[in-house]
Amino acid sequence: MRIRIVDAFTDRPFAGNPAGVLLLDAFPDDDRLQRIALEVNHSETAFAHRLPAGGEADWALRWFTPATEVAMCGHATLATAHVLHTTGAHEGPVRFATRSGVLTATPREDGSITLDFPTAPLTPVASPAGVAEALGAEPRTVLDTGPNIGDLLVEVADERTVRALAPDLAALASHSERGVIATARAEDPARGYDYVSRCFFPNVGIDEDPVTGSAHTALAPFWSERLGRSDLTGLQASSRAGRVRTELRGERTLLSGHAVTVIDGELLA
Repeated sequence: MRIRIVDAFTDRPFAGNPAGVLLLDAFPDDDRLQRIALEVNHSETAFAHRLPAGGEADWALRWFTPATEVAMCGHATLATAHVLHTTGAHEGPVRFATRSGVLTATPREDGSITLDFPTAPLTPVASPAGVAEALGAEPRTVLDTGPNIGDLLVEVADERTVRALAPDLAALASHSERGVIATARAEDPARGYDYVSRCFFPNVGIDEDPVTGSAHTALAPFWSERLGRSDLTGLQASSRAGRVRTELRGERTLLSGHAVTVIDGELLA
């Protein structure tokens, strides 16, 4: 199997969020997919195979963390689309059949790729007991992000608070299906982003995800309502960092970013 490591939501290597990408003839059994994802040991590894012509989708796509399969992953979808386009395996927009429905990735003239994802339904909830202590910051607003994402979206006081977070991950794990998205308004929008976030996903084996496309399907409606604009840019302020351009279109959210292939090799096992 040909395996590539792609840094997503960045235009330079060794930044953004790395994902494994394997283009297959068909999916092997789930245990083998999970073992490969554990060996790759990035937050997600994407597996894709071509579908027969004439259907509603062009490629089947699945995503695995080192611990489990997930229902949605933005950065690994971006990475897969990047591999398809840069290798000539697919030209133009590509439709992926996934556990979250058909997702489309469209290449742009500037080299970026735009993903068309379902907008996360946000439901305000009371701050669960212990979340403030586990996160290490007092929530201003807490929302449930729905079944596709399975996170708590937690707004905190400011950008400095987001950047300084050092959560108790074991304690955080009991408060949501996947994890917690912490966010705040940008301190200085002149720096080129409107809001910041960090994502902690201990329940799927990821202490902190570097850049999370799926989280921005919740961040986009949250911040679009507060800032009064449908087009925004989010900075995920992990140690690798990355920017996601978002455009809210009602029940759909467009996520745009670049990707860079950093490793291209062969899986021998």
